[in-house]
Amino acid sequence: MTAEEIIATIVTAVLLVVGCLGVIVPILPGSLLIVVGLLVWAFTVQAVEGWTVLVVGSVLAVAGMAASAVLTGTRLKRRQIPNRSLLFAAVGAVVGLFVIPVVGIFVGFFVGLLLSETARQRDLRTALESSWVALKAAGLGIVVEFACALAASTVFVLGVLTLVVTA
Repeated sequence: MTAEEIIATIVTAVLLVVGCLGVIVPILPGSLLIVVGLLVWAFTVQAVEGWTVLVVGSVLAVAGMAASAVLTGTRLKRRQIPNRSLLFAAVGAVVGLFVIPVVGIFVGFFVGLLLSETARQRDLRTALESSWVALKAAGLGIVVEFACALAASTVFVLGVLTLVVTA
């Protein structure tokens, strides 16, 4: 491997790690960073391994994003949680991010959703139930997307090993 390929491999590995963390803590566009990292590596190494890793890894990352959105959206629609409540949850998540380090995004999401659902339903118990369902749906989406992000990262590691061994 050339020095340029080694640097691209390191940069891609960093992007994959940050991307995986971005899936768990949705401040960064996790799966998107993974695709960008794979794209950088494929264009740098200009080998069959690079293009294969790009295609397979990108399919996994995009599938994770799509599955997360579909799973979360389906559960929220089934529970009839309106977009307005989700908007309040998103605002709460942003506020929570700055107020409580690390877990604030999740606490803020829950509190924002709970306040909106309490105002909408006029019943704290029902609002707690729907907020809990929404939190579990978001958690399931994160788990599925994270699994796909790890699979895409594994494809990258296998591609690097293959490229090094066959060189």
